[in-house]
Amino acid sequence: MNTRDTGRQLSVPGNYSLNNLLDIAIEAARSAGHILRQRYDKPHDITKKGAVNLVTEADLAAEEAIISLLSQKTPDIAIMAEEQADSHDLDQTRAMWVVDPLDGTTNFAHGFPFFAVSIAFLQQGRPLVGVVYAPMLEELFSAQCGAGAMLNGKPIQVSRAKVLIDALVATGFPYERKARLPAIMQHLQQVLEHAQDVRRGGSAAIDLAYVACGRLDAYYEVQLNPWDTAAGWLLVTEAGGTVSGMDGAVFSPFIPHIFASNGLVHASLLQLLQ
Repeated sequence: MNTRDTGRQLSVPGNYSLNNLLDIAIEAARSAGHILRQRYDKPHDITKKGAVNLVTEADLAAEEAIISLLSQKTPDIAIMAEEQADSHDLDQTRAMWVVDPLDGTTNFAHGFPFFAVSIAFLQQGRPLVGVVYAPMLEELFSAQCGAGAMLNGKPIQVSRAKVLIDALVATGFPYERKARLPAIMQHLQQVLEHAQDVRRGGSAAIDLAYVACGRLDAYYEVQLNPWDTAAGWLLVTEAGGTVSGMDGAVFSPFIPHIFASNGLVHASLLQLLQ
């Protein structure tokens, strides 16, 4: 689904404009990014939500800063945030912010600078504003429905690769991977056989942003959450790309898998993934 086709028909609650909401999202992302940058090379207080799913003190501090700013500037808009478990059951059709304060926590904890803050504004399940900020790379990706996608204020577009052998494809591996390992390896083998190469960076938000700006030609992953994909979905579609489920169905950030591409290789790669 291309958000540009329908997003303009959606109303924004209160007295906010999309420009206003985008400015607020950028401010919140930069505020959280400053916290992550300050704590990047310091010892971390690490806990686990599963065998390999980490949470650091930086996740919590960055999320607190984002929620504080969003609550102050948009008090009538709900917030779904990764580390706020009670927010995960919000009505999917209502206006809401969807927040990942640190996408790529494992990278952050290991001193690998490929991580980002991801913030999206959704109305009726569709993103109207999206921001992905990679603080260590000093790259801020932003998009507003119907207005295109930007990297550090300059317009971006998806790549023009037309065939899989010319395509650089990214993927990610789920935290609970043992039961899924045969399917993961089957997908990976198929893609490796037909694409130019594969990358695994460890941040869904940045992978989607890289599809949007043409550094990657496609990206797929399973076992994701709304805060992983909501902002990146808008970036890709506003940059001229295509986003669907890995089964080819219309995408929603509330389904746990995603396939994004420049649109030109979508059908051929989708066939491999199915």
